[in-house]
This record gives sequence, C-alpha cells and structure tokens, in this order.
Amino acid sequence: MTFQGLPTGAALAVLVLSLGACHSASVLKGSGYSDPRLSERIEKAYDVRDACLARNAAPSVSGESDVANIARAVALSCMPETDKLIAVTNPFQDPQVTAAILRDNDGKAMRYVLLARGEGPN
Repeated sequence: MTFQGLPTGAALAVLVLSLGACHSASVLKGSGYSDPRLSERIEKAYDVRDACLARNAAPSVSGESDVANIARAVALSCMPETDKLIAVTNPFQDPQVTAAILRDNDGKAMRYVLLARGEGPN
C-alpha cells in the first residue's frame, strides 16, 4: 500500500513527524505555556522579583562582609515579590515548584550580591 507514491512506513513517519512538530512548536512558545496572558504575567512576576533582588543587593555591599548572610537578607527582603511569583506560577501549590522557585530566589540573590560587589560574572 502506498500513500501518494510513498510506502506505508514513510507515510506513517511523515504523519508522526508532522504531529510532533505541531506539538513542539507550542511547547517552545511562551516557555511551555499555551496561555499567552499567563505567560506574560509569569514573565512580569519574574522581572519584578529580579528587580527587587538587584535593587536590594546594591546597598548591602557596605556593611556585612559575609556574602551568604547578605544574600539571605536580600532574598528575605524580596519575599512579597517572590510570594506573588509563586502564586502566579504555582496555582496548585505544588511544594516542589515552590521549593524550586525559592532555590532560584536564593541563587539569584547571591548572584546579584556578587555582581554588586564586582565579584560575579556578568
């Protein structure tokens, strides 16, 4: 059996690849979210949280010398923004998602503190 001159196996392969391509395009769009408005809200929440971390890391370089303590203080000072990020990103309150966002928060706080001190990579 052939499909417009193609053997059955080739026609089946074309069909499978075509369906897979349709799905993969939607996965790439908006970081995997099919709802562009939700994706935009998540992106904005990340931007607001990151701006808070950057803003609060800069004044912290003069007093405390321990980078880890400064980063913890910066991360805590941005908890309202982080909580909003968690709420919009994790509406089903998955503890693993919350933990991942909090780890990201701590890591970015450390990065911004190091950048403010001139010690981190750009």
